Amino acid sequence: MTRMLIVGPPGAGKGTQAGRITSAYGIPDISTGDIFRENIKNQTPLGVQVKAIVDAGDYVPDTLTNELVKNRLEQQDAQAGFLLDGYPRTLDQVRYLDELLESKGQKLEAVIQLVADQDEIVSRLTKRAKEQGRADDSEDAIRHRQQVYLRETSPLIDVYRDRGLLVEVDGLGDMDEVAGRIKAALSERGINPVGARHAVSDESVA
Repeated sequence: MTRMLIVGPPGAGKGTQAGRITSAYGIPDISTGDIFRENIKNQTPLGVQVKAIVDAGDYVPDTLTNELVKNRLEQQDAQAGFLLDGYPRTLDQVRYLDELLESKGQKLEAVIQLVADQDEIVSRLTKRAKEQGRADDSEDAIRHRQQVYLRETSPLIDVYRDRGLLVEVDGLGDMDEVAGRIKAALSERGINPVGARHAVSDESVA
C-alpha cells in the first residue's frame, strides 16, 4: 500500500517522474488535470459542471475538485495505493484529503517534492520555447508561473514538512538520475518498488 503525492515547479519534469514512479511502485498516477478531462470527455454529471466552469474561464471550486478526486480514489486500481499529482492545491483540499483517507483507515506515506533552482528552470524553459517557436512562452510568463507555483504550494509543503512526510529530491539533471534519487529517498523510508518488495518478502519466508 503506497500512497503518495508529488509536487514540483513547472518545468521540473514532474510528469515524467510521476510516470516512472507509478510504473515502479505499481500504483496509478492520479492527476487532477486527467480527472477533469476524463469526466468532461465522458460527460459525467461532474464533468458537465467542470466544463461549464472552465468554459466560463473560472477556477474549479474545491468542493467539485474534492468530489472528483474522491470518485477517482474509490476506483479499483487505487485501492492498493496511488500517486496524486496536482492535488491537493489548497489547505482546504489538504483537510479534505486527510478526512477522506482517515475515513478509510488510510494515510499518506510520503510527499515527494522535486526541488529545482528557479533560474535554472527558467533558462531551460526559455530555451525550449525558442526551439519550439513558442513566442507566447516568454521569460516573464515562465517566471510568473514559477511564482504562482511557489505561492500556492508553499503552505502545503510546510504542512507536510511539519508532519515529517516531505521527501525533497533534487529535480535537476538527467531523468534517470532524478528517478534514481527519488527511489533512493523513498527506500530510506522503507518504501520500495514492487519487485524489491517481493524480493524482501521472499527472503523473509526463506
